[in-house]
Amino acid sequence: MSDAAAPIPITTSLVRRRQGEAGHSAEPRQRKPDWIRVKAPTSTGFAETKKLMRRLNLATVCEEAACPNIGECWTKKHATVMILGDTCTRACAFCNVKTGMPKAVDPLEPQHTADAAAELGLTHIVITSVDRDDLPDGGASQFVKVIEALRRTTPQTTIEILTPDFRNKAQAAVEAIIEAGPDVYNHNLETVPRLYPTIRPGARYYASLRLLESVKRHNPHIFTKSGVMVGLGEERLEVHQVMDDMRSADIDFLTMGQYLQPTPRHAKVMEFVTPAAFNAYAAIARAKGFLLVAASPLTRSSYHAGDDFEKMRAAREAKLNVAPAQGVPAKYYFAGTPKAGASGREGTGPGFPEMPASAGMTE
Repeated sequence: MSDAAAPIPITTSLVRRRQGEAGHSAEPRQRKPDWIRVKAPTSTGFAETKKLMRRLNLATVCEEAACPNIGECWTKKHATVMILGDTCTRACAFCNVKTGMPKAVDPLEPQHTADAAAELGLTHIVITSVDRDDLPDGGASQFVKVIEALRRTTPQTTIEILTPDFRNKAQAAVEAIIEAGPDVYNHNLETVPRLYPTIRPGARYYASLRLLESVKRHNPHIFTKSGVMVGLGEERLEVHQVMDDMRSADIDFLTMGQYLQPTPRHAKVMEFVTPAAFNAYAAIARAKGFLLVAASPLTRSSYHAGDDFEKMRAAREAKLNVAPAQGVPAKYYFAGTPKAGASGREGTGPGFPEMPASAGMTE
């Protein structure tokens, strides 16, 4: 099957297609084991974060995807903004975000996102989006505008983006976003390739891998990150192969978490993976060379993202101090968003010293 899939017609009927498309019946959800139960959010911080998101008319993946960590994160005033609206043009069998015809892109969304980051006092922010197959650029220009607004409004905040695959538009989309200078580029593979036809039917596994590989090709300084869910019926060796594929694409950070069924009409949980099994996966992933691995039942892409960014940056610096890449002094390597990317053009993030032309750094 070609990686370039034909566009899916965008109609409101997609809201009702999730069950028939993936073949999942509306059966009762399984009882969760004790290790993944969380308390209902009741804190003042949670209420204040929610009020701010509503005032600025911002959607969050925390709410739309029914994240189990919302109480903990919003209590700390950490929220992951979901740009380009709250309606997706695809109908993945695992995802709780509603599907249908999206509204027009909000021109105030970039500045509202930056204002939210400033009011929350975020030192690190994660920006994600719905799929927007209806837009000529897949929504890439809105990511660029959000990054630019954040740099203007809260320049010390590091920026992590979690993008869709920009189906049939990935090359131009990635180039535009990389030029804007995020600190971390995340795109989730979500599951093993065998399960794509039923779990992620609108995407292609190798197209997602190539997208992440292209980020490093355009700017090797930017951290890349990807995540997978387990408990969907994957085999252990299939997960190991995904790890190998990620390392072949030079992905720095792997996240792994338990798939949880949002509603009875979504894909069933085939297995609740134990904490011990997650620890085993994490050990294997570290041995394969990832800079950072986060693997636990409740791990999600943006969970503890700020702390993980600092760990990832420290891990790269430690690695370079031990064995600098082709003789390049560590002081010229990553310490934030680089001042000059692979193209030689200036970035806009909190930077590190400009590397001399003679350094000849590669990665």
